[in-house]
Amino acid sequence: MKFNMMFNCDKARHTCDKVQYNEAGLWESIMLNLHTIFCRLCRKHSARNNKLTQTIKDSQIKTLSSEQKSVIKEQLRQQMLQ
Repeated sequence: MKFNMMFNCDKARHTCDKVQYNEAGLWESIMLNLHTIFCRLCRKHSARNNKLTQTIKDSQIKTLSSEQKSVIKEQLRQQMLQ
């Protein structure tokens, strides 16, 4: 359990977030994997984080174009002036 103290849960959660956005280095990823072997809470956090990432990637979210947003803003502005 000495390893767990070197890579605490706060650092593991931060690294988990970095892994989610492909910002973690190889060594950080290895340390996170080793930590999650021993820490049930961080293992659950990592699993939830992965599920969230996958859900967002799989979503079919469609947003308004810049032109559509501009039209809505102008309509709102006009309504506020009335």
